[in-house]
Amino acid sequence: METQQSYRPRILHLITSGDTGGAQTHVLWCCEGMRDAFSVALGAGTDGALIEQARKLGLPVYVIPQLGRNRPDVGDLWGLRRLVGLVKEVRPDLVSCHSTKAGFLGRLAARLAGVPAVFTAHGWAFSEGIPQLRRWVMLQAERLAARWAARIICVSEYDRQLALACGVGRPEQLVTVRNGVPPVDESLRARPEYGRPARLVMVARFAAQKDHALVLRALAGLGELEWELWLVGGGELEEKARREAESLGLGGRVRFFGVRHDVPELLAQCHVFVLASNWEGLPLTILEAMRAGLPVVASDVGGVREAVADGETGFVVPRGDEVFLRERLRLLLASPELRARMGAAGYARWRQQFTLERMLARTQAVYREVLEASRRGRRAK
Repeated sequence: METQQSYRPRILHLITSGDTGGAQTHVLWCCEGMRDAFSVALGAGTDGALIEQARKLGLPVYVIPQLGRNRPDVGDLWGLRRLVGLVKEVRPDLVSCHSTKAGFLGRLAARLAGVPAVFTAHGWAFSEGIPQLRRWVMLQAERLAARWAARIICVSEYDRQLALACGVGRPEQLVTVRNGVPPVDESLRARPEYGRPARLVMVARFAAQKDHALVLRALAGLGELEWELWLVGGGELEEKARREAESLGLGGRVRFFGVRHDVPELLAQCHVFVLASNWEGLPLTILEAMRAGLPVVASDVGGVREAVADGETGFVVPRGDEVFLRERLRLLLASPELRARMGAAGYARWRQQFTLERMLARTQAVYREVLEASRRGRRAK
């Protein structure tokens, strides 16, 4: 039995999907990186890679199918009941919620069970670029759910300012903790100035959030240059992207890799990282590309500009602007020296500002502040 001195506070992480994704990777790193400080359990709406990895770490894992439904329905009431029961069963000192569905139901369940909650917004569902009706609905939901959280962690300052401007949460409730990624072996550093043809890579799900078609159209206008494009990821829109590549006459220059678990190895073989998006939080894939020493060209959405120093570590381009994207890619494809300089600057920026160690330390500090406030509140009663 743990003594008072050795007691580790219990944290229950909740997330909508247990599959692969940026938020899931973030949760796994938090679970693994804070095991010495906290006793950790994980609840998710679906099975998948995150759940599999959590089990390998020996963490208590709970799958709640009602949590995995994307659209609201009557099953949410049963899911809420299950969540309240789970919180009472696990008896955490803190519930840490991630992603939209788990963020809403998890915060409400924690409130009903009398446990403090922290919500991490991995990009808001009411950000610019999201369809207008969905934005309005999610804004109302987040305004309500903010009342049930002791703290709301935003992964970019853009998201914190957006929340304040939209009336989601109070200034003292919102805190920015930018994403970070762990180091990799030095052998996985790219050499963006060497090798032909220049190889571009985009690591992203084929979903409405991402704009693979924009990248394909931009590159179709650069046929005179030597390049090839690697597309890494899966998703429901992959076949549509394949047809787009064929229709543009790019079939022989575009490779589709599907879901991969060796992304650092793939990045090390490339020369330019590109990410076209309609909305974002602060993408882990951009930070992984910077860690690899690649110049980054990315859409100016969410917290992207906080990671990519425009003109220094890569280029930030207006969302949906095919011509602007094409010209920035042309500059990098035509100049190995520019790729090398920007890639080195991106690597240095990652080491200074976006390491996993830095992110975990700041997240843990938020958790401890909430736990201490909860203890003071109980003692005052």
